[in-house]
Amino acid sequence: MELFFNPFDNLVCILLGISLTVWFTLLLVFIIVPAIFGVSFGIRRLYMKTLLKLFEWATLRIERGAKENNHHLHKPYSNAIIAKEPTSFEEEIKEIRRSGSNKDLDSASEFEMSDIFYFARRGVASIMDDEVTKRFSAEELESWNLLTRSNNNFHYISLRLTVLWGLGLLIRYSFLLPLRVTLAFTGVGLLVFLTCVIGLLPNGRMKNFLSEKVHLMCYRICVRALTAIITYHDSENKPKKGGICVANHTSPIDVIILASDGCYAMVGQIHGGLMGVIQRSMVKACPHIWFERSEVKDRHLVAKRLSDHLEVKTKLPILIFPEGTCINNTSVMMFKKGSFEIGGTVYPVAIKYDPRFGDAFWNSSKFGMVSYLLRMMSSWAIVCSVWYLPPMSREEDEDAVQFANRVKAAIARQGGLVDLLW
Repeated sequence: MELFFNPFDNLVCILLGISLTVWFTLLLVFIIVPAIFGVSFGIRRLYMKTLLKLFEWATLRIERGAKENNHHLHKPYSNAIIAKEPTSFEEEIKEIRRSGSNKDLDSASEFEMSDIFYFARRGVASIMDDEVTKRFSAEELESWNLLTRSNNNFHYISLRLTVLWGLGLLIRYSFLLPLRVTLAFTGVGLLVFLTCVIGLLPNGRMKNFLSEKVHLMCYRICVRALTAIITYHDSENKPKKGGICVANHTSPIDVIILASDGCYAMVGQIHGGLMGVIQRSMVKACPHIWFERSEVKDRHLVAKRLSDHLEVKTKLPILIFPEGTCINNTSVMMFKKGSFEIGGTVYPVAIKYDPRFGDAFWNSSKFGMVSYLLRMMSSWAIVCSVWYLPPMSREEDEDAVQFANRVKAAIARQGGLVDLLW
């Protein structure tokens, strides 16, 4: 029996070895090596154009199928928490009266007690659906990107459309997801290992040079783990050493998006687990600014640490997201003034994601970090544009709040975002 199974076992081992060798060779040649040198073969751009054509065909097929079958298509009237169709005041009052005891609408009086429910409902809806709250909910797409999570119009239309959706599901979960997870572990693993090795070197130009190259390489591998297609504009305005880079905040991957095009000193709270391991290794090679949980609430201590960093003009620019939370990429919320009180040149950066390929917004109240990253890696791609704005400095007659609002307005204007007062 043992002799009968040995040839089969050997064949399986050989095939498995060949498959793994081919897999890692392709990763090395087409992804890791280009990430080291910062080059691209244009495969992701071609992939994006192909997806756009598929999305357009799928959307047209849904609309045509719904018209043939007399199905009502759901249309998002606004990016609101409460779904509202555009109806007039008179129509809503008639609907309330129709559902009440008075069925004869023609003989109804000008005012009835049931009319109060209209104003009560409107008042509660206005409280729940204010300009701030609805910025924390993802916007639904009018077109379909072959993801059931992104459109309420998903239902059976035709065999071809269903087969295309099933094929897309198979590609995303059986090919793209394993590839992206492999790349993510490769990028993070290299970052932890190489920064620990560089941390053993004495401080100097060589250590700083190697640290920047390692960070860029690892972040570019992580960008490929998300199939991120990024367009950088006005690179001559990129943040320089001794300055502060401020950007609008949509997702935790904002850091990777920016750090794959330049090196920054990160600012944040010290975490435990895997994130803590990454933070401790990074700070060995680069002067990142990490705070203990008890120190974060001490504004004066935080400001002093940041000021001390800015005084050394050879240190990397500090990367800060002044909103302090993730917004759904439709608006820019109020910037906290602390980042604008410490002085230094501010380099504004606007980030705008294209939701047609995958929604990058992180709703932390709905998804944990692991489930969020899984959604990102099982999406088609992450497509975004990054604009480097001209550097800005605080004027003599300007306080920190006014300066923060001026920077926020510039970011919102460039990124095509709504500039909120709150």
